[in-house]
Amino acid sequence: MKTKPRAPDDDAGHANALAREASPYLRQHAHNPVDWLPWGDAAFARARAEDKPIFLSIGYAACHWCHVMAHESFVDPHIAMLLNAHFIAIKVDREERPDVDDLYMTAVQMLTGTGGWPLSVFLTPTGAPFFGGTYFPPEERSGMPGFTRLVQEIARLWRERRADLLADADALTRALQAPPAPQPAVATPLSDVPITAAVQALLASADRQHGGFGPAPKFPNPALLQLLLCQYERTGDVAALAGVTRTLDAMAAGGIHDQIGGGFHRYATDAAWRVPHFEKMLYDNAQLATLYLAAYQVTQNEQYRVIACAVCEYVLRDLTDPAGGFYSAEDADSQGCEGAYYVWTPAAVRACLPADEAALCCAWFDITDDGNFEGATIPHVAVAPAMFAAQHGLTAAELHARHDQWRAALLAARAARPRPATDDKIIVAWNGLMISALARAWSITKDARYRTAAERAATFVLTHVQVKGRLHHSVCAGRLSGPAFADDYAGLILALLDLHQTTRDSHWLAQAEPLAQTLLRDFWDDVHGCFFLSAADHTHLLARPRPMDDHAVPSANALAAQALFALGGLTKHAAYQHMAERVVRAAHAELLAAPVNHCALLRTLAALLRGPRENVRPVTAPVHNCCTRATCHA
Repeated sequence: MKTKPRAPDDDAGHANALAREASPYLRQHAHNPVDWLPWGDAAFARARAEDKPIFLSIGYAACHWCHVMAHESFVDPHIAMLLNAHFIAIKVDREERPDVDDLYMTAVQMLTGTGGWPLSVFLTPTGAPFFGGTYFPPEERSGMPGFTRLVQEIARLWRERRADLLADADALTRALQAPPAPQPAVATPLSDVPITAAVQALLASADRQHGGFGPAPKFPNPALLQLLLCQYERTGDVAALAGVTRTLDAMAAGGIHDQIGGGFHRYATDAAWRVPHFEKMLYDNAQLATLYLAAYQVTQNEQYRVIACAVCEYVLRDLTDPAGGFYSAEDADSQGCEGAYYVWTPAAVRACLPADEAALCCAWFDITDDGNFEGATIPHVAVAPAMFAAQHGLTAAELHARHDQWRAALLAARAARPRPATDDKIIVAWNGLMISALARAWSITKDARYRTAAERAATFVLTHVQVKGRLHHSVCAGRLSGPAFADDYAGLILALLDLHQTTRDSHWLAQAEPLAQTLLRDFWDDVHGCFFLSAADHTHLLARPRPMDDHAVPSANALAAQALFALGGLTKHAAYQHMAERVVRAAHAELLAAPVNHCALLRTLAALLRGPRENVRPVTAPVHNCCTRATCHA
C-alpha cells in the first residue's frame, strides 16, 4: 500500500486562517505553509489591495487525489513560498460551497474539456478565471505539467502579459454569465423522445460482461440505472431491466461493495468493479440503497433487499451523529495508506477464524497471498454462490450462515484497525437522500429502526439546521454554515414527502409545504422557468448557476421538479406540478442534446407524461470520481 507523508493537519506548528473554519477539509490544510484564506470578501479585498491574482483550490475531505496534491505540493516549503509571494491562496470545500464549485468547475470544463477534484483555478483579484485544471504533480510527470513551474509561469505572465490574461478572463466570464434562452411563450407538447434517446444510448454503451457503462474507471451511476428501471416499468423493455440487474449483480460481487462492513466505495478503477478508490460518500450510499430497494420491488430478488439493508446498517453504524443527522463521508486513507482499513491477507483472516473456516472464507472472498491491491486483497466474490456451495459441499443455507459468521468475525477484527477519518458535516440535501432511503427501507422491511432513524434525522434538520423558517446548508461541530441551496430545500421536501407516504403521518406533509414556498420565493427564475442554485441574497459570484445536468447528486433543478411534482400530487394543488413542468420545458434543448446527462429530470418527464396520479420518488445521480467530473460519455 502506498504510504504518504504525515497529513498536513498533523503539524502542530504554523497555523493559517483555515484553523478557525468548521469544515474538516479546510482544517486538513490549516497547518500547511501555504497562507490559505477561506472564500469570502476578506480574501478578495486582500487580492485587490496587494494587486495579486488568486489561486483557488477546491476539494473535499474524502478525496484521495486532493490528499495527494496536498502531500506533494501544499506541504512543500518551496511551493508554499511561491504561492505566498505571488498569489492570494483560497481553499474551498466543494461540499460547503457547491455554488462556487459549480461556477469554477464549469469554467475549467470550458477551458480544458474536463474537470474534477482537486480543482485548481487561477483568478483575477475580482474572481474572474483565466486558467485552470485539476490535479497537478509538483514536477512534470506523465505528460502533466508540474505545479511548481506552472505557478512560476503564471506569476510571470501576470507581471509581463497581464492584459492578455485579463482578456482571457473577460471572455470566459462572459461565457459563464450568458443566460439560457428565455422559456418560449408557446410550448410544444411533451414527448418521450429524450427518454428513448437516453435509454438507447445507455444500452449501446453497456458493458455486457461486467455491467455499467463504458470502460474503466467504472462508476455506479444510479440515476442512469433508475432511468432504465423506469423504462422497464413504463414499457416492459426487458433489455433495460437486464442492463440494471447485470450492473447491480456485478457491483454487489465486486470490491466497490464493502463485503465486510456494507456500503459502497466511490468508484472502481477497473472494469470488473474489484479495485475501488476507497472513500465512502453518504450521497452514493443513500442513492444506491434506494436503487437496490427499487430493483427488489421490481424483481423480487431477495439479494437486492439484503444489500440495501446492509447499506442502511453501515450508515446507521458509521455515519450517524448522536443527535440524529448523517455525516457526509469517510476518507479513502488511514494512517497515510490508501485502503489500509479495508484490505486483507490470508494471515489476517487466519488470525480471526479457525483454520478450516479461514480457508473457506479466503476462498469465498478470493483473498490470496498475491492479492489484488499492493500485496493484499480487496474482498470480492469471484464465484457464484450456487457454484461455490457445490464446490465445497455446502447447502445454500449453510453457505449463508457461514458467510454471516465470516463477516461478523472480520468486521470485529477490522474495528480494531485505525479508522479512516470521518467528514462530520451534516449536509441537508444529502440527509434528505438518506432519509428517503431509510423511509423506503422501513416501508419494505418494517424494521422500526429505519423509521426511527429517518424521523430523527428529519427532526434534527428541521430543528437544528433551520432558523426562523430558513434552512442552512449544513452544520458541523455545532456550527451552522451559510444559507441553504435549492437542492437542500428540494431534497428535504422529497424526504418529508417520503416519510409522509410511508408513515401516513400528516406532520411531515405539513412541514414540506412551507419549504416549497421558500424554494419558489427565493430560488425561482421566472424568465427562464427554472431554479437558481443559490438565493439572491446568498452570495456574490460572477454568475448564479442554474444547474440542470446531474453530477454526484441530482441537479438542483431535477430535485426541485421532482419535489414539486410529488407535492402537487399529494396536496392536489396543480400549481406545483405546473412549476415542475416548466422546469422540464426549460431544459428541453439540453434534454434533447445530452439526454444521458439529465436522467433525474427525465424521470420527472416520464411522470408528467404518465399523469398526476404518480408521485415521483427521490432519484439518484451519475457518480463521478474524486479526480474526474467529465460528462458521462455513455
